[in-house]
Amino acid sequence: MSTLQTLDRGLRALEVISHSPAGISVAELAKELGIHRAICYRIVATLEEHLLVARIDDGRVRLAVGVAVLASRFESRLTEDARPLLHALANETHATAFISAAEGRDCVAVLVAEPEDTVLTVGYRVGSRHPLTKGAAGIAILAARPEHPADPKPVQQARRDGYSLTRGELERGAVGIAAGIRAPSGLGTAEHCVGVVAIDGLDTDLAADAVMRAARELERLLSA
Repeated sequence: MSTLQTLDRGLRALEVISHSPAGISVAELAKELGIHRAICYRIVATLEEHLLVARIDDGRVRLAVGVAVLASRFESRLTEDARPLLHALANETHATAFISAAEGRDCVAVLVAEPEDTVLTVGYRVGSRHPLTKGAAGIAILAARPEHPADPKPVQQARRDGYSLTRGELERGAVGIAAGIRAPSGLGTAEHCVGVVAIDGLDTDLAADAVMRAARELERLLSA
């Protein structure tokens, strides 16, 4: 399959910049992309023109308001497509189902559904946050990112398995399972995962299969 080199470089530049919240210099960006600095300046200038990146006082480049606009449109569509699927996932696994998103170094719950036939569930509210490095949701998001030699073992394991599984990391006695959702835009600006959390007794094999199916179905719906 052929690709447009300039477009590919622009998207890759956005991906690199998105992982540098404090900004990145054009020289560092050019090195990351493996291109000449002059070419990188032209890419950055084009992205600036479309309000996707901005330069701060010291000349470093970071994501700009245009990315937030695109991300908000994605969030709206994600919520619309995900709500019925998330309720079905909660009922199938008899566990609280959720969709979480990366926000800086944190993982934030953006959508939650509880099973209809279960009396005792794990409380998980929209807006709950925790470090990306802790809990099934954060680990699933990290596992969906490009592989890095410094990735901790839980992230490496989740990447191999296709899902993350944690026990008691965020709440005593709770078991969490999550899988990353890959955004069709490829911008790397809206990193999400879908998962479930329950008290001990969760059928983890059934839940893992259901969570991975939900993640792939969401990807399919968002790509349609």
